[in-house]
Amino acid sequence: MSMHPPQANLSRRRSEPEAFRARSLSVSMTVKDLDSSVDWYCHAIGFVVDKSYEREGHTSGVVLKAGAVRILLNQDDGAKGERVKGAGMSLHFTTVQDVDVLAERIKAEGWSLETEPTDMPWGARSFRVRDPDGFMLAISSERAP
Repeated sequence: MSMHPPQANLSRRRSEPEAFRARSLSVSMTVKDLDSSVDWYCHAIGFVVDKSYEREGHTSGVVLKAGAVRILLNQDDGAKGERVKGAGMSLHFTTVQDVDVLAERIKAEGWSLETEPTDMPWGARSFRVRDPDGFMLAISSERAP
């Protein structure tokens, strides 16, 4: 497999007809306690349940939605041993909603933020929060003019 530095041949790679052209991204995450995670995403963040999946009479996965975004949460069955959750990744959400109001809702549900809503140099207002399994969520909107 050939690896090129990010800057090398950038214009050539963008014009190749075989370049990857994704239209959406769905996230599937394995969690320690599915019910607690669903509760957190619904009450603290504001997702709603879209679908549930059962296996052997138990809920094994839940699809949550928020606008056009979907997240699949799967119950970790322990078959692969203890796995670190959320290490080395974060999920970035953009919204037209007031992030300060969203941040206050999360705190009102008893959760703390990793960072308070802050104006960023690139024109966004953003905050970060960690879910019960350690997955980092960055939630931002365009800063008001």
